[in-house]
Formats: sequence, C-alpha cells, structure tokens
Amino acid sequence: MNKPESTAPAHFLRQIVQADLEAGKHSQIVTRFPPEPNGYLHIGHAKSICLNFGLAGEFGGVCNLRFDDTNPTKEEQEYIDAIKQDVEWLGFQWAGEVRHASDYFDQLHAWAIELIKAGKAYVCDLTPEQAREYRGSLTEPGKNSPFRDRSVEENLDLFARMTAGEFADGAKVLRAKIDMSAPNMNLRDPIIYRIRHAHHHQTGDKWCVYPSYDFTHGQSDAIEGITHSICTLEFEDHRPLYEWFLDNLPVPCKPRQYEFARLNLNYTVTSKRKLKQLVDEGHVDGWDDPRMSTLSAFRRRGYTPASIREFCERIGVTRSDGVVDMGMLEFCIRDDLDAHAPRAMCVLRPLKVVITNYPEGQVETLELPRHPKQDIGVRVLPFSREIYIDRDDFMIDPPKGYKRLEPGGEVRLRGSYVIRADEAITDAEGNIVELRCSYDPDTLGKNPEGRKVKGVIHWVPAAESIECEVRLYDRLFKTANPDKGEEGGSFLDNINPESLVVLKGCRAEPSLAEASLADRFQFEREGYFCLDSKDSSAELPVFNRTVTLRDSWGG
Repeated sequence: MNKPESTAPAHFLRQIVQADLEAGKHSQIVTRFPPEPNGYLHIGHAKSICLNFGLAGEFGGVCNLRFDDTNPTKEEQEYIDAIKQDVEWLGFQWAGEVRHASDYFDQLHAWAIELIKAGKAYVCDLTPEQAREYRGSLTEPGKNSPFRDRSVEENLDLFARMTAGEFADGAKVLRAKIDMSAPNMNLRDPIIYRIRHAHHHQTGDKWCVYPSYDFTHGQSDAIEGITHSICTLEFEDHRPLYEWFLDNLPVPCKPRQYEFARLNLNYTVTSKRKLKQLVDEGHVDGWDDPRMSTLSAFRRRGYTPASIREFCERIGVTRSDGVVDMGMLEFCIRDDLDAHAPRAMCVLRPLKVVITNYPEGQVETLELPRHPKQDIGVRVLPFSREIYIDRDDFMIDPPKGYKRLEPGGEVRLRGSYVIRADEAITDAEGNIVELRCSYDPDTLGKNPEGRKVKGVIHWVPAAESIECEVRLYDRLFKTANPDKGEEGGSFLDNINPESLVVLKGCRAEPSLAEASLADRFQFEREGYFCLDSKDSSAELPVFNRTVTLRDSWGG
C-alpha cells in the first residue's frame, strides 16, 4: 500500500499504522472513539477525536463511536446527544450505528462466568476500605483476599445471586484472580463487576451488576474488530490488564493498545469533575458557557471546526507530556477567521456625533467591501448628519501618540469622510454626551494631496444602526495553571473576574441585522464575533467575542 498523500507530520502512530498496513498485518484499520457519557466533551477530547477519526480517514479505514456506558449513576442522555453533536460538528462521521458498551453486556457477563469456571475470577466480600488495605502499595505487595479461594461452584452461585439482585450495592464484587504481588497495581485482582441497583439509559432495569471499565474496554474493542486501540498515557499501566483479559477469554480478535500524551492546555481545566462543579455551583452559565473548555462552549463562542482541527494537527502527537499554550489555539482561530470572516462595524460604547455642516435630511449610500482580500461582495452603509463612534475614540486631553479624535483634530471615518472635532457637549456631571464635528466633502474615500490624517476609526449611522448586546469573553482563569489554587484554596480562586464583560446598548451597522448563527464577523478594530446561539433574538441580537484581534495577554 502506498503512503497516503498528506502534508501532516509523520508522528509515531501514523508510522505504526502505515507499517502495519504495508506488512499485511491488517487489510483495513479500525479505530474507535470511546467517551464516557458523564459530561460534555472538552478540548482535550478534540485531540483524540481528530486522531482516531483522522487516522481512519487518512488510511482508508473506519472509526466507531462507542459510548463507555458502564456507570449509569453518572450518565445521562443529554451527554450522549451532546457528544454526538460535537463529533459531527468537528467534521467526522462514525462507521455504522452509534455503539454502546451496554450493547455487549450479555456477552461480557457470559465471559465473566467463563473466567469463574476457569478459576480466574472470584466473588469478594471485602469492603472498599478493606480492599484498599489488602491491595498493598507501590512499594509493598498486596495480600490475598480471604475469599480468593472460594470454589468455582460457590463463586458461580454468588455471582448469579449478585446478578439477580439479592445483595445491596457494595456488598460484593467479582474480581479477576491474577497476582496480588504484581508490581503493576492494576494486576492485583482487579474488579470485574460491581453491584449497582440503578436504571440504565440504554438497558433499563435489566441489570443490577455492571462491568468495570477495564473489563469492558478491551473486550468491546475485540468484538468490534478494532485494530488500533488508541488511548492517552494514563492508560499505559492498564495495558497489561487489557492484554490479560484478551489472552484469557475466547475473543474474536486481539486488538493492540497504543498510548499518546493527552492535551494539556494552560489557562483551562479539563477535569470533568471540575467542569461539573463550575456548572453546578453557577460559576458559569452551563456546560456551553463560552468561557468553558468544552467543545460546545467553543462552538457557542464562534470557534470553527477547521480551527480546532488545525490546532490539533499543529500540536502533534507524542508520548511526552507537556502543556500547550492557549495562544496557539487562539492563533488558529484568528488565522481562520482573518481569511474568511466578513468585516463589519459595531460601536461598543456609543457616542453620538452630529456633523454640523452636513445637509439635514440628506442620506448617502456608501459601499464597503465585506472582506479586504476576498471577493465576497459589499455591504451598504447609509451616511447622514448623525452617526455613532466609540466613546474611546475621542479624548479632550489625549496622551502622546494618540491617533484618534481630539479637540480640533481630524480622523477618517472608515470608508467615508474625514471629520474634525469642533465641540464636545457635556452633561451636568461633565460627561461627554455628544460631539459636534464638521466634515470635508472632498475626502470621500481619498486623501487630497498634502492632507495628512492621523488615524481611521469605525462608525455606524445613528438612525439605521441596530441596537445589540455584546459579550466580551476572555479566559476563564487568570493564571496559567488554574489547578493550583492559592495556598489552602482551590482552582476556583483563580477564576478571572474579567472573563465576561457585558455591554448593552451597542450599535451595529445595518447589515448585521441579517446575520445568522453560522456567520462569523470581524468587528473592525474590536475582534471576531458571532451571534450567541442561546440568547440572541431578532429583537435584540447578542454577539459573543470569539477572540481579540491580537494576543492581549502579552504572550
């Protein structure tokens, strides 16, 4: 088989797959993405999705989506639906129907009975506390459970009664009989089945015993004919157990497990427990709050699938743990949106400007390009006597180097005329409430010879602009490693109080009245924005800032 044409780096997993195909070890590769439906997917999962689906697509194989639904007390259909949406949003399609570990519960249960019959599994009555004591430590071997030598007949009877629901949760477990002195703690008689009287979202009330992840995962891979079972490095120590089950059961094939370094991104947390805590305690507005590290949050914030995929490709695939800078992810979305996002103008903090020498009642129709480099048409802006500019674009006593409006100073309005600030109108408290300016009618779209103008500012027409709300999102945490709270504190101590600034009464150019949820825009001089998928309405559009125009965190 020829190596597929690709500009992607030849990381070690690509090389393994390529070598396996060339050696005839497999005629087609089969990978899988096996999330547990106990929360929403986060940016770390994106790396695994892109890797598993990407390798399958690159080498003409297939990738399954299989939910690891072995713990019904923490799983919800909401999470299943969200995960499917995230995978499709990233641009991938799984092979065949969605699969569930619960699809294989009957077979897994039968294989557990086979282990008992072979003398390789037993029912244990130790409490969790006792089991931890018997397990030993990294420096001391464990010791055998007093129930380890039960007869096959007694174990079969007890497991049948566990399955029938005769015992309370936690009263007994089924354990594999391997080696309590093994250096690898995972081989010290691991749990295969637990009693759990819980309704399951797929199997209902059929089961009151549920298999462990370690017992389920490898056998599910084998049932599905997975050729390359790709996991993150924390599962490396589980691989001997993965292989022990495959070697001791009549599985249809023996997949091979490979590990890679997970994605660690600074200024974020990706622990599902911590993400859930943020949601449950109201620190954020749900799993898809645009400050969260979940894929649904990135989608709501305006990130594109292409930018996420490009980010995952750029960070590469290695076996060395490291931390990726959030700036790289932000670079990828800026790079994508700079090339594709139409331009528009939105005044976030409006200040009314009256152009005193412009004829009353006159309205001009100006055409501005929708993109400076792409030929994607124009947008129309009415221009008349009254407009809005941003409050920050006028200062009475500006600092040195200020290139916007000041008393007696001139600027160009984007795509329009040069105006001069003649008078500032203030209220009783001294706040500027209106500017009186004059315009030069000979400067539309040009600078007359010898005329120098300090800067260009954005604006919108007063009468035709639309009112909107703008939400300025930033990083949720103020420190690069938010998991390390202040001494004696928690990660919550590191929440950035400026991670969301809500601006009401903003004014946007009229073309934005036609914006859809699929659109992304560069608001000139302000950043990249999209409509909020939850709170935006035709009566009041709500725009979320996806990312600033440049890195505002100083590297």
